Amino acid sequence: MALNYHQLHIFYTVAQRGSFSAAAQALHMTQPAVTMQIQSLEDYFGTKLLVRSTKRIDLTEAGKALYPYAQKSIELMRETEKAMSQFTSMLEGRLLLGSSLTIGEYVLPRLLGPFGRQYPHISIVLKVMNTTQIIDEIVSHQLNFGLVEAPVHHPDMISEPVMEDELKLVVPAGHPLSSKGKLRLEEVLSYPFVLREKGSGTRQVMEEQLERSGIDLGELDIVMELGSTGAVKSAVEAGFGLTFLSPSSVKHELALGLLNVLEIENVTFKRQFYSIHLKSTLLPVSAVTFLTFLREQKLPL
Repeated sequence: MALNYHQLHIFYTVAQRGSFSAAAQALHMTQPAVTMQIQSLEDYFGTKLLVRSTKRIDLTEAGKALYPYAQKSIELMRETEKAMSQFTSMLEGRLLLGSSLTIGEYVLPRLLGPFGRQYPHISIVLKVMNTTQIIDEIVSHQLNFGLVEAPVHHPDMISEPVMEDELKLVVPAGHPLSSKGKLRLEEVLSYPFVLREKGSGTRQVMEEQLERSGIDLGELDIVMELGSTGAVKSAVEAGFGLTFLSPSSVKHELALGLLNVLEIENVTFKRQFYSIHLKSTLLPVSAVTFLTFLREQKLPL
């Protein structure tokens, strides 16, 4: 019998999950099949790798020695698939992905067309939802991966940067600030604001940058907190206040002359968009190809 990657992947997942049943669920295998593969691996090395206890699985000394090599083999396989994805123009597959609101409604729609023309045999099913829902559906294997606006700290997830975005000051057409040159942060913050709800990625980036700039968030005149970017845009357009949004999300309103995007001197609100997927599951090559494609794009403005 030859050593194979599949068995190392199973061993790594059992060790990480702490039980055969949890590993079987993560790998979409039956528990007996997982047990059989571990036994085959132990037969190959001629030593025990795992010890069953009443509550969990523990690694033997041999298992502890093998674990980092199994982990490296998974990382190497991911890197290999990423490197080779650029040569696979005839890929086929169906990708199930979730994305947060800004990415799903304003960024991806402009990129799915070019991707589809380059890879016509890959179909994408996109679900727009919040980060918690995306994580839940990835864990339950209803989604291959997700795209979110902030890194995710979850024990079963890998979080990797995909694209960079920058929030800008958005004001209604004809606002007094529109006629000025360089804006100072202090004069901007003297106006009322319409913001996304607390906990949203957009709100988080804005607040973190303001705090780094020495601004007391409690002094902001926040007249509205709304649960969607569309609602925020409508409120700003109606003159209720200013806001910070991604230029990708106001492209239509800019073209119609309803809103203006302005620069603030010496202040930037940059953020990363991230992909997330399960540590225990290798992404299909079609998913790696899609993420590679996204990394090569500049956000449409």
